[in-house]
Amino acid sequence: MGRCDGKVAFITGASRGIGRAIARRFAAEGASVVLGASRMGVHGKLHGTLEEAVSEIQAAGGKAAAVAADLSDAAARSNLIERASEPFGPLDILVNNAAGARMQLPSQATTEDRTFMFELNVNAPIDLAQQAIAGMQTRGGGWILNITSATSHQPQLPYRDSKLAALIIGPYGATKAALDRYTEALAHEVAEHDIFVNAVAPVAIVLTQAADYVRDIARGSPDMVEPVEMMAEAALELCTGRHVGRVVYSRDIVHSVGLEVHSLDGQTVLGDAFLEADPEATA
Repeated sequence: MGRCDGKVAFITGASRGIGRAIARRFAAEGASVVLGASRMGVHGKLHGTLEEAVSEIQAAGGKAAAVAADLSDAAARSNLIERASEPFGPLDILVNNAAGARMQLPSQATTEDRTFMFELNVNAPIDLAQQAIAGMQTRGGGWILNITSATSHQPQLPYRDSKLAALIIGPYGATKAALDRYTEALAHEVAEHDIFVNAVAPVAIVLTQAADYVRDIARGSPDMVEPVEMMAEAALELCTGRHVGRVVYSRDIVHSVGLEVHSLDGQTVLGDAFLEADPEATA
C-alpha cells in the first residue's frame, strides 16, 4: 500500500468501467483522485455517474473529486487540466481512459464518424497531455498513461468472432493506432524531464462493474475476458514506475514485472498475470 502517497491523479472516463476501477485502485494506494467524465453514463442512462464513483471512493476512506466535461468538444477540454487541479492541487498522474466508438465498416464510416472518433480518441488525450506536461516538468516529473486497444491491429485469421465484428472495429482501431504512435514519440521527447508516458491495452474484453453481457461471455468463453483488476494493476505500475514509451498489454506488463494482482481496494492478492475473470464476483 502507499505507492501513490502524496500524488494527485486525474482519470478521464472514470464514472464507470476501466477508468472507475483505476481510480479506486490509485485511491487505495494513497492518491487523491479526480474523476472526469460527462455526467451521463452509457447510452444516456444515469448508471455509473461521477457522483456515485466519487462516493464509492470516499466511503472507502479515499480522497476523490469530480470534474465533468465533454472531451469530444475542444473548447470544453481547453482548460480541463487546470480545472482538474483545483480540488487537490497540481497533477502528478494523468490517465487518458475516455474513448468513443462508432461501429461502421471501413468502407462506410463517414467523415462525421471518423472525426468524432479521432477527436475523442486521439486529439483529446494529446491535448490533455500537452496541458499537463508543463506543470509536471516544473515539479520535476510525472506520469501520463493512455488506454489503448488491441483493435489497433487487424485480427488474425481465423477470426475469433465474426468477420463483421473484426471489420467494423477497424475505424475505431485506427484511432488507437494513431494514439499508440503518438504515445511513443511523446514519451521519448519528455523522458529527460522524468515524465513517463506509456499506453496499455487489455488483452481481452474487460469484466467491469455492471457489465452483465461480459459475465455471460466469461461463463461460456473465459479466455475472451479478463478481470478489471488486471488493467488496474497494470495502470498502477505504469503510473509509478520508470517506463518510457511502452505500448503494452495488461497481462504482459503484470507478468514481465512480476506483479501480484490485487483487489481494487488493495487489500487482497487475487493472483498474478494468469488470473482469470470471475463472472460471479461483484467488484
